Amino acid sequence: MLSKATITPILRLNRTATLRSFRAVSGGPFSNTSRKEQADAGSTTELPPQESPAAATGGMANRFLVTAEVTVSKIFPAGFGWQSASVVADGMGMQADSFNFAVTTGAGDAVGVLGGHFGYFAIKKAIVDSSIDLKREFHTGVLLSTAAFCSGTAWQPLVNALQGAELSFSGVFWGTWAGCGTAFYLGLRGARTILSGYFEHIHEPTYENSKSDASLSTAIGGATGFFVGTDAAYLPDQNFLIDVVGIADGTPDLAGAAIAGSSTALGFTAAQTGLNVIFPSGKCWND
Repeated sequence: MLSKATITPILRLNRTATLRSFRAVSGGPFSNTSRKEQADAGSTTELPPQESPAAATGGMANRFLVTAEVTVSKIFPAGFGWQSASVVADGMGMQADSFNFAVTTGAGDAVGVLGGHFGYFAIKKAIVDSSIDLKREFHTGVLLSTAAFCSGTAWQPLVNALQGAELSFSGVFWGTWAGCGTAFYLGLRGARTILSGYFEHIHEPTYENSKSDASLSTAIGGATGFFVGTDAAYLPDQNFLIDVVGIADGTPDLAGAAIAGSSTALGFTAAQTGLNVIFPSGKCWND
């Protein structure tokens, strides 16, 4: 069982002023068009045959800009929110292996994503781009926060189980990556199925958006795996992240939340960097 100071989160996911949320420049999943005109969330656009290598380079740069925006607006707040919720749960006497603790931290994760996403774009609308549709951004935040609730709720029970099986640190790291990434993916697909009938900017599940949801969930899994590194008590000699994001007993609550957010941000950035480099143009969630 992890102590309060070592229970940290996850999630447990713009090149121009018109970029929004989890999308790239054109044809992105949350583009500002009518519902009928919108591409399925996660649909991608191939570079036309006549596009030059320079255009492809611009696409790569855009991927990293979108990655940075997502990290700031959603991934860091998610980790911060999870850890903050764990402090509340601990103060209420919830045990780290209880159902209530898992749900409370999952809710904190979801609040961090929704609040971070909507707040970021509200500020951006006020300062940078008055054309931003906050209704659409709220719908996007609901979709992503629902998936974050699933991965955030799953994180602590999954880590407890893997550590209880006395796996190596790497085993817990990769197991959490796979398990929470899967939970996030299932949350996205479920949210699309249920919420698309009520929120006009949330698209129903399709084959096309299943592929982008999968690539996004892979990066989210990376955030949850790096978060395991915040547990300075479990096999510290094997924890290759302990000197970067390890949280020792006695760490102040606010500092612990900030480290938690930093760990998820680092993990997401590392995982997404790999996807940005490996995936062909038009094939990743942020195209």
